Amino acid sequence: MNMLANKIKELAHQLAPSFVEVRRHLHAHPELSYQEVQTSAYVQAQLKKMGIPFQVMSSTGVVGIIEGNNPNSRILALRADMDALPIEEKNEVSYRSLNLGVMHACGHDVHTSILLGAAKILFELRHQWSGTIKLIFQPGEEKNPGGASYMIRDGVLKDPVPQGIIALHVHPGLPCGQLSFRKGRVMASADEIYITIRGKGGHAAAPHLTADTLLIASHLVVSLQQIISRNNNPVIPSVLSICSIQGGNTTNVIPSEVKLMGTFRAMDEKWRYQAHELIKKQTRSLVEGMGAEVDIHIDVGYPAVDNHPAFTDEVWNRAADWLGKENVSETELRMGAEDFGYYSQQIPGCFFRLGVRNEAKGIVHQVHTPLFNIDEQAIEIGMGTMALLGATVQPIIN
Repeated sequence: MNMLANKIKELAHQLAPSFVEVRRHLHAHPELSYQEVQTSAYVQAQLKKMGIPFQVMSSTGVVGIIEGNNPNSRILALRADMDALPIEEKNEVSYRSLNLGVMHACGHDVHTSILLGAAKILFELRHQWSGTIKLIFQPGEEKNPGGASYMIRDGVLKDPVPQGIIALHVHPGLPCGQLSFRKGRVMASADEIYITIRGKGGHAAAPHLTADTLLIASHLVVSLQQIISRNNNPVIPSVLSICSIQGGNTTNVIPSEVKLMGTFRAMDEKWRYQAHELIKKQTRSLVEGMGAEVDIHIDVGYPAVDNHPAFTDEVWNRAADWLGKENVSETELRMGAEDFGYYSQQIPGCFFRLGVRNEAKGIVHQVHTPLFNIDEQAIEIGMGTMALLGATVQPIIN
């Protein structure tokens, strides 16, 4: 183990500059969810150059296979996502996005370059570890229904069947050089709520002749909060946020239609679907009781990310031995969502965080913002860690 770990560390250090360049290329050429045509082609070209066999899946997804000694002895999957966000970048860097209004503001360029780097290391050292590594480069993590659902549908967890899956995600709140893990639930499910209220519009000075859709919408926003606060177990996190109200365009007309949009997050799958029914019932009852009509649609999104406790213990311990216990901590529970939850529903999974923050360099901005960036030293740490985990983690046999 120590000899292999040392070789991985040496290779990670040696190869890191070239994969920083890979990251910069990807960062400069971001593509939106399910449109990752050039990104996919670039990943394919990199794998081909390394000599790693691969197949294209779910239009732009790429799945590579690396076989070590005794390939059937254990099978692990390592996953990275590839899509970007509809954000205009404000960083003044040489590798700034060249695609107007599109930016790798969630670090998927980092994830992809790290997995490519780990793949290079694992392939170079393939005669010094046992088993098979399945490399999953996934599209569409940022947009429902999530690229993971398509990849699973198309067979990414078959032929061969992974016994566990590992993924990392950049963490701008964690200093570069550190990792964080959490057993059990680590991220929430995410569902989108769309409500349209229709009523008789009219003059603002004669509200008695209308069904005031804006007033109804206002009551509904407040009322829906009670679905969470009065029905959910308060020790299990859950969030409902109405984030958009669209209706009317002048000062003296009550509109005939108002649209609301929002998100619902939960950590418990049973409560999640109970809440859907409560939200629908409350919406219809209140709106119709105030004299209007309503359409409500809940777009079911990603499930909660549930890290397999024993598998995560194994990954956590390997990482602590690799980087030192002082550099590995427990990550916080987050109400954000990740379609990695689809994988962790099927097989033991571990989703962990990679520190990318460097206050001395001014690298402090959060993901999904125009100024998000990383300390690129994290790429060496990430690719080395993923390679080590791929080469050494033992799957959990239930």
